[in-house]
Amino acid sequence: MAGPLQGLKVVEFAGLGPAPFCAMVLADLGAEVVCVTRPNAKRDRFDILSRGRTFLPVDLRSEGASEPVLALVERADVLIEGFRPGVMERLGLGPDTCLARQPRLVYGRMTGWGQQGPLAHAAGHDINYIAITGALHAVGRSGEAPVPPLNYVGDFGGGAMLLAVGVMSALYEANRSGRGQVIDAAMTDGASLLSAMMYGFKAAGMWSNQRGENILDSGAPFYDTYACADGKYVAVGAVEPQFYALLREICGIADDTSFDAQMDMARWPLLKLRMADVFRTRTRDEWCAALEGTDACFAPVLDWDEAPRHPHNVARETFVTVDGVLQPAPAPRFSRTPAARPGSAAPVEPQELLARWGLSDAQARSLGGSHGDGR
Repeated sequence: MAGPLQGLKVVEFAGLGPAPFCAMVLADLGAEVVCVTRPNAKRDRFDILSRGRTFLPVDLRSEGASEPVLALVERADVLIEGFRPGVMERLGLGPDTCLARQPRLVYGRMTGWGQQGPLAHAAGHDINYIAITGALHAVGRSGEAPVPPLNYVGDFGGGAMLLAVGVMSALYEANRSGRGQVIDAAMTDGASLLSAMMYGFKAAGMWSNQRGENILDSGAPFYDTYACADGKYVAVGAVEPQFYALLREICGIADDTSFDAQMDMARWPLLKLRMADVFRTRTRDEWCAALEGTDACFAPVLDWDEAPRHPHNVARETFVTVDGVLQPAPAPRFSRTPAARPGSAAPVEPQELLARWGLSDAQARSLGGSHGDGR
C-alpha cells in the first residue's frame, strides 16, 4: 500500500459508474477499499473501475446479512453507495443505522437526481442528469443537435469527483468534531457546479444560448478542431491575443487582415471556413512539427490507441498496463506519498478479509464462504 490515503478504510457497495469511479480514485491513492458485492458477481481484468479493491460477496437481502456488514462499517472511515434513495434503508444499512454504530463515519451517497426532489426516485443516466443543468444543451455544433459528452460531465466529473471532494471534506471536518455526516452527491448538482464559469459568462452577456456560436464551444475560429490533409484532426485554443498572434504567424496568415479583429463574432463563421482551408494544406504530423510545443495552444487530436504513445504521456507515465490491460495511471501526483502502481486485489477468503478488519470468526462465518475474486 502507498499513497496519501494509506490507512483510510472504505466500505463500498457495488454499483455502476460514478460510485465505483470514486472508490477507484480513493483506492488508487492508498485507501483500503472493501466492496460489498452480490454473490457470484463476475469481474475481470477489463473492469478498470474495479481495480485496487477486495470484493466481499454478500447477499444483502438474506436474513441477518446486515449485522456482519454493520460490524465491518463500525471499523470503516467511509461508506460509499450509489443506490436510489431508500434502498440502503430497506437493507437495514441506512445512514441513521450506520452512524449509530460508527459516529465518525462519512456516509457518501451518489445519485443522479439527489436524495430528495420531484425526480429523486426516477431512473436515469448521465445524459438525463446533465440535460436539466444546461450543460448538455451547450455541447455541439451550431445548427445541430446537442452532443452527449460521453459520461464525463455527469457520472465522473459532476458525480464521482464531487463525491470524492465531499468525502475528503467531511473527513477533515470529522477530525475536528469527532462526528461523521452524510454526503448527498447528486450528478445534477455536480454538473451544474461544473458550469459555474459559463453561468457567469451568460450573466455578463458573454455567452448565449446559441450552441456552437460562443468562444469555447466551437464558435470561435481560434478555439476548435480542424481536419488536416490526411483526414486526422488538430485542436487549437489560442484565446489570448499573444497566442492568437503566434498561431497566425505559424499558419502563414499573419498578414491576412481579415483575422485582425479576433473577437468580432460576426466574422467568426467566415474565418472558421478560412482556417479550415489552412489546416487542410498539411497533414497532422506536419502541423505537429510546426506548432506542437509552441505557445500557439495547439495539440493533435489523438484516438484511444494513439494517446498512450504520445511522448508527453509516455514521459509522465500517464498510462500503465495492469494485467495486460492498458489504462490511465492514478492521479494526481504527490511528492512525498506517491500512489502505488494500481492492480487488482488478490483473491481472498471473506474470513481472512474480515479478520484483517478485526471481525470475529462468528461474524465472518455469518457472511458465508463465498470467495472474493479481487477483480
